[in-house]
Amino acid sequence: MDILLWLVPPVVVTVLAMVLVTWLGRHGQREVDRDVAVQKLARALRKEHPGQRRPGPATSRPRDRSTGIAVRPSSRANDQAPRRTHGDDKRTA
Repeated sequence: MDILLWLVPPVVVTVLAMVLVTWLGRHGQREVDRDVAVQKLARALRKEHPGQRRPGPATSRPRDRSTGIAVRPSSRANDQAPRRTHGDDKRTA
């Protein structure tokens, strides 16, 4: 039990710091002015955002959502690539 006495000063300092921060933080809780908050929200909603669609030629095709994975178009979709046979499975370095 005597060996745990070295823990007492840090625990006391921690508890005192928690009480002090709690007491000082009480002054930060103030009433929010709802009229000002509603005006700020209305201003933010009226603001033009980058993701909004704009009329014009840029919106003729919907933008694809990026998934972060690069996908090559299939060459078989164009039927320009020769079809592989069973013997073509050999890989070279």
